[in-house]
Amino acid sequence: MDFEIPQDLRIMQSTIRKFVEQDVEPLWQQIEEEEEVPEGIVEKMRQLGLFGMAIPEAYGGLGLSTLGECLVYEEMGRVNTAVRTRFSTNNGIGSLAIVFDGTERQKCIYLPEIASGRKIISFALTEPEAGSDAASIRTRAVRRGDRFILNGRKIFITNGSIADLVTVIALTDPERRARGGITAFLVERGTRGFSVGKEERKMGLRGSPTTELIFEDCEIPVENVIGGEAMIGRGFRSAMKVLDKGRLTLAASAVGSAQKALELARDHAKQRVQFGRPIGRFQLIQGMLAQMATEIYAARQMVYRAAWEKDQGRDVVMESAMAKLFCTEMLCRVADMALQIHGGMGYMKECEVERIYRDARVTRIYEGTSEIQRLIIARELLKG
Repeated sequence: MDFEIPQDLRIMQSTIRKFVEQDVEPLWQQIEEEEEVPEGIVEKMRQLGLFGMAIPEAYGGLGLSTLGECLVYEEMGRVNTAVRTRFSTNNGIGSLAIVFDGTERQKCIYLPEIASGRKIISFALTEPEAGSDAASIRTRAVRRGDRFILNGRKIFITNGSIADLVTVIALTDPERRARGGITAFLVERGTRGFSVGKEERKMGLRGSPTTELIFEDCEIPVENVIGGEAMIGRGFRSAMKVLDKGRLTLAASAVGSAQKALELARDHAKQRVQFGRPIGRFQLIQGMLAQMATEIYAARQMVYRAAWEKDQGRDVVMESAMAKLFCTEMLCRVADMALQIHGGMGYMKECEVERIYRDARVTRIYEGTSEIQRLIIARELLKG
């Protein structure tokens, strides 16, 4: 087996690492305090093509392989999570339904704008009564001639308040639900009946807007059904395909965050002196560092292998669920140990591991909870 990363991807990885270290890392506290990603950083991400990594070159994107995307997300995972989430919906849950199932007209109209970063797209599935049980959504879309009338609420929508376009999953047939009664729509900002609700105050992800979206007699033309008439009722399948890819990139980001936490803990262990010597000389500290490094190594191999498998066109439903489960759980363990090594200082706002610790917790929830990943893995194991 060849474990070498291709040269072109290594060059790209090096470019992103330089961007992270020189441009983004110095601003992590500013982003936390102002709860906003500076426009200068956003513009540099546009120039680097980060908003169009997953979008085919034919529509203005980079058309990166899954492994290539994972390498980028791993590097971006090293800094404030808000920076990654600013462009992640343009590459993942927001745009992939168009890439996978959209009509040619939809691809030509929307994908170039999304790939350039001129338009931000988000994904609206979660509702007050439908989280892990996505098939229980209540947002309704009722057809009237050549239009659908959309009514309902979506919550916890990443980039919801800044999105120019939203992929909305709605119920079109209450009897069939996930078996042919759920449809995916494209809803543009400014559409009558579509409004942004409250912005959530969160434990972490400072600088990444998370909002409620409200639809009140919102009229959507049939041509805005993702995939057109043929895809009416097939939106649940599109949503699940999108989440499958997102699990891998989130796992990669978790690896990057864990690597940063390890490096911070290692450096602190070398410098912090207690009982007359650096704490890194104490075996209990060494044990934590060794455990962190070992788990990160294992997690990275899972991500790279699953990404490579996907690039070969193989089914990675189970593998991506395994990677998402292990990597996000690993990140929380590593962040906890990193904070412990820092002691009281790790609990202070000026310490970066404090931010990593808070940001880490949500990774076990969004893109499918750890419990849902275990169910997916078990289902795949018991097939046949």
